[in-house]
Amino acid sequence: MARPWEADTSAELRRRLGRSALELGDTTASPSCPDIWELSNGDIAVIGRDLTESYRGRLPAGVSIARDERLVVIPRKMLVAAKPDIPDA
Repeated sequence: MARPWEADTSAELRRRLGRSALELGDTTASPSCPDIWELSNGDIAVIGRDLTESYRGRLPAGVSIARDERLVVIPRKMLVAAKPDIPDA
């Protein structure tokens, strides 16, 4: 059975949402920076720490992580900084 939504691997990174990890003080200009990007098709890409295995055994009821999915964590202030760039609809 096909999923109702599939990620479009041809979509390009279009614009950063919010401020960079460097601007927020969450990195020292290393290549391991969390980030949030809007893709050319409107979907959102999140770069964060892969904590899938840390959370897999303690997910709330009704929450699951498919084999091709990862649970990533980003700093709270990064998402708060992106709020003005995220459309209401």
